[in-house]
Amino acid sequence: MDDRVARCALIAKVLAADGIFTDAERAFLEAAMESHHLTEDERASVRDLEGWEEAERAFQGMPRADKQAFMDGLVAAVLADGKVSPHEMQVIERLAAALDLS
Repeated sequence: MDDRVARCALIAKVLAADGIFTDAERAFLEAAMESHHLTEDERASVRDLEGWEEAERAFQGMPRADKQAFMDGLVAAVLADGKVSPHEMQVIERLAAALDLS
Protein backbone atom coordinates (compact mmCIF):
# COMPACT_ATOMS: atom_id res chain seq x y z
CA MET A 1 0.00 0.00 0.00
CA ASP A 2 1.20 3.46 -0.88
CA ASP A 3 2.40 5.45 2.17
CA ARG A 4 0.02 8.32 1.41
CA VAL A 5 -3.00 6.04 1.30
CA ALA A 6 -1.82 4.14 4.39
CA ARG A 7 -1.63 7.36 6.40
CA CYS A 8 -5.14 8.40 5.43
CA ALA A 9 -6.53 4.89 5.98
CA LEU A 10 -5.23 4.87 9.54
CA ILE A 11 -6.60 8.37 10.17
CA ALA A 12 -9.99 7.10 9.00
CA LYS A 13 -9.63 4.03 11.22
CA VAL A 14 -9.06 6.13 14.32
CA LEU A 15 -11.85 8.56 13.49
CA ALA A 16 -14.33 5.75 12.84
CA ALA A 17 -13.42 3.86 16.02
CA ASP A 18 -16.33 5.22 18.04
CA GLY A 19 -18.86 4.68 15.25
CA ILE A 20 -19.44 8.42 14.85
CA PHE A 21 -17.96 10.56 12.09
CA THR A 22 -18.55 14.19 13.06
CA ASP A 23 -18.40 17.00 10.52
CA ALA A 24 -15.11 18.13 12.08
CA GLU A 25 -13.64 14.63 11.77
CA ARG A 26 -14.86 14.32 8.20
CA ALA A 27 -13.26 17.68 7.37
CA PHE A 28 -10.00 16.58 9.00
CA LEU A 29 -9.95 13.39 6.92
CA GLU A 30 -10.79 15.24 3.71
CA ALA A 31 -7.99 17.75 4.39
CA ALA A 32 -5.55 14.90 5.02
CA MET A 33 -6.52 13.21 1.76
CA GLU A 34 -6.16 16.51 -0.08
CA SER A 35 -2.74 17.23 1.42
CA HIS A 36 -1.56 13.73 0.48
CA HIS A 37 -2.88 14.20 -3.07
CA LEU A 38 -5.02 11.06 -3.08
CA THR A 39 -6.84 10.23 -6.28
CA GLU A 40 -10.61 9.95 -6.22
CA ASP A 41 -10.35 6.13 -6.23
CA GLU A 42 -7.92 6.23 -3.31
CA ARG A 43 -10.21 8.61 -1.43
CA ALA A 44 -13.17 6.31 -1.99
CA SER A 45 -11.16 3.39 -0.60
CA VAL A 46 -10.25 5.40 2.50
CA ARG A 47 -13.83 6.60 2.98
CA ASP A 48 -15.01 2.98 2.70
CA LEU A 49 -12.55 2.11 5.49
CA GLU A 50 -10.61 -0.37 3.36
CA GLY A 51 -7.08 -1.64 3.92
CA TRP A 52 -6.44 -1.01 7.61
CA GLU A 53 -4.30 -4.09 8.18
CA GLU A 54 -2.22 -3.40 5.11
CA ALA A 55 -1.86 0.23 6.19
CA GLU A 56 -0.50 -0.82 9.59
CA ARG A 57 2.09 -3.05 7.93
CA ALA A 58 3.22 -0.14 5.75
CA PHE A 59 4.49 1.63 8.88
CA GLN A 60 6.44 -1.28 10.39
CA GLY A 61 9.73 -0.47 8.62
CA MET A 62 9.63 3.28 9.15
CA PRO A 63 12.15 5.03 11.38
CA ARG A 64 10.91 5.58 14.94
CA ALA A 65 10.83 9.37 14.55
CA ASP A 66 8.54 9.06 11.50
CA LYS A 67 6.26 6.67 13.36
CA GLN A 68 6.08 9.04 16.34
CA ALA A 69 5.29 12.01 14.11
CA PHE A 70 2.52 10.03 12.48
CA MET A 71 1.07 9.02 15.85
CA ASP A 72 1.12 12.69 16.90
CA GLY A 73 -0.96 13.39 13.80
CA LEU A 74 -3.42 10.65 14.75
CA VAL A 75 -3.87 12.24 18.16
CA ALA A 76 -4.59 15.55 16.41
CA ALA A 77 -7.16 13.73 14.26
CA VAL A 78 -8.89 12.33 17.34
CA LEU A 79 -9.04 15.83 18.82
CA ALA A 80 -10.62 17.27 15.64
CA ASP A 81 -14.10 17.24 17.16
CA GLY A 82 -12.94 18.21 20.65
CA LYS A 83 -13.85 14.82 22.14
CA VAL A 84 -11.82 11.67 22.68
CA SER A 85 -13.88 8.52 23.01
CA PRO A 86 -12.60 5.41 24.79
CA HIS A 87 -12.82 3.55 21.46
CA GLU A 88 -10.64 6.13 19.73
CA MET A 89 -8.08 5.90 22.55
CA GLN A 90 -8.07 2.10 22.29
CA VAL A 91 -7.24 2.30 18.59
CA ILE A 92 -4.49 4.86 19.24
CA GLU A 93 -3.00 2.66 21.96
CA ARG A 94 -3.22 -0.46 19.81
CA LEU A 95 -1.55 1.28 16.88
CA ALA A 96 1.19 2.64 19.14
CA ALA A 97 1.85 -0.90 20.38
CA ALA A 98 1.80 -2.32 16.83
CA LEU A 99 4.34 0.31 15.77
CA ASP A 100 6.45 -0.41 18.86
CA LEU A 101 5.83 3.04 20.33
CA SER A 102 4.05 2.13 23.55
